[in-house]
Amino acid sequence: MDFHSDSTYYIDPERIDKNSIERAGENIEGIRRLPEAEKPIRICFVSPKTYPLLHPATEGVFGGAEVDLYLLGTELARDSAFRVSYVTADYGQAAEEHIENVTVFKSLKRDDNPVVGAARLWRAMKQAGADLYFLETASAGVPLAGWFCRFHRKALIYRTAHSDEFDGTYTKQHPILGRMFARTLRKAAAVITQNQQDAVQLRETVGLDSTVIRNAHRMPDRKETGKRNTILWVGRSADFKKPRRFLDLARRFPDQSFVMICQQATGDKDYSQLQQEAGTIDNLQFVTRVSFQETDSYFQQARVFVNTSDAEGFPNTFVQAAQWGVPILSWSVNPDQFLTEFSCGLACGGDMDRLEEGLRFLLQDDRFIELGANARRYAEQHHDIRTVVEQYKALFRRLLGR
Repeated sequence: MDFHSDSTYYIDPERIDKNSIERAGENIEGIRRLPEAEKPIRICFVSPKTYPLLHPATEGVFGGAEVDLYLLGTELARDSAFRVSYVTADYGQAAEEHIENVTVFKSLKRDDNPVVGAARLWRAMKQAGADLYFLETASAGVPLAGWFCRFHRKALIYRTAHSDEFDGTYTKQHPILGRMFARTLRKAAAVITQNQQDAVQLRETVGLDSTVIRNAHRMPDRKETGKRNTILWVGRSADFKKPRRFLDLARRFPDQSFVMICQQATGDKDYSQLQQEAGTIDNLQFVTRVSFQETDSYFQQARVFVNTSDAEGFPNTFVQAAQWGVPILSWSVNPDQFLTEFSCGLACGGDMDRLEEGLRFLLQDDRFIELGANARRYAEQHHDIRTVVEQYKALFRRLLGR
């Protein structure tokens, strides 16, 4: 009999008769099998690119979806009622690792052919032995995980990562995979959206109801972070993020200091050209990579955070900026109109001149300070992981009939 920390057995030290332990597997006085309702809930996050967040020394591209799942899983793991695991890609690590109270299983390699990759993914999911499997970001891995869950009678949970997953864009770009993805969502135990706006659109386009749960972050202590003197951009060089718009903005403000933290997006062949172009702008510092944990120091020095994307879900960088008291200047993205409703930033309607005017407005008379304070209050009220994680726990228990 195995009495590891994740065992579903309970040992009463006052009643156990140690002399009766003669061989494993015997019925021993003082040991009782826990009823189903008392067993830890086992949840596995299937997220190949999350490993660099769990192991910051590892170089690798990750996005907001991976940040979501990293923060959620490691927070859940603080509660003994949950057993958390991750299935990540192969970064050369051990087959199984234990990091931050979670178990990490290695699966597919980047250059695997589809059959080998699927086999490795399924094998790692089986090793995880979870009750619930949780994914975020549309990919071939979503229907693969869906088939696994149906075959093994497990519950699949999907959280939307970007509005293009259900506004028709993803299906136009991937006709067959897009239909498979939508079919998987319809068979999932639960679908989670990041905001009410996305929930409405998902219902209209896919015909699915969803549970809205906001992005969750650990709120840093309120403290003076020193002089703020930069205009900040953080993200990947993905096309939909339109990073060159930030270069254009920097050229219009030669007397301001701009910092651009820009990872090379997977498959981006023009990254070196972007980097070279950024190098011609004297007031712009281009940073190729910092760990997620290190980005905090950049937000603490920022006056304004700029987002240049055409569309997103709810960017985690918005929450990062807000939690450090940095107002948000957005080219277009404004989920649930929160920037205007809570007066924590400006949305510019997809217009470069308005983006320029918005930055001048925030810098004039140090208006960024007041809007930044509003942003901090908004983050505390709506994105504190200590509150948000309880919504997830309630959902997980409900799905398992707990």
